Amino acid sequence: MPDFDPIEESRKQWLAHGWESAADGMTLVTSIMRAHQLFLARVDRVLRPLGLTFSRYEVLALLSFTKRGSLPMNKITKRLQVHATSTTNSVDRLESADLARRRPHPTDGRTTLIEITDAGRDLVSRATTALNREVFEDPGLEAPALGELLDRLGALRAGLEAPSRSS
Repeated sequence: MPDFDPIEESRKQWLAHGWESAADGMTLVTSIMRAHQLFLARVDRVLRPLGLTFSRYEVLALLSFTKRGSLPMNKITKRLQVHATSTTNSVDRLESADLARRRPHPTDGRTTLIEITDAGRDLVSRATTALNREVFEDPGLEAPALGELLDRLGALRAGLEAPSRSS
């Protein structure tokens, strides 16, 4: 007897209730949200022992990729595609752990730079090594299927981000 798939069961219920035009979309959204939960759990298992969340890891990784090890707060928000409040929260936590620090911008008094510390560089390096080994190198699909999915997800993101979809 095959395993019960609650998402497939939901799809059957959508069809049975006459919502044929929404069944595939509901299945897609639910499947992606479930995959997100599963990936987040895997990432959290790696980062939690290091005292990081994925959002804080992303900020540190982004800062570690810059030439000077710093970026304006608004650029971090834009590049990570998150709300400014999320960036502020992550930076507050990183700063209290001495992994990043706020600095005044040298030429723009309205701008605050976020700068990675040496401890932040060390931690993000260790975290990246662990994430690569335990999550990113084996995301659950083999190369050909993974490449196809990445292409399709890119198209999906572009479609969802299109101005006509914004509300």
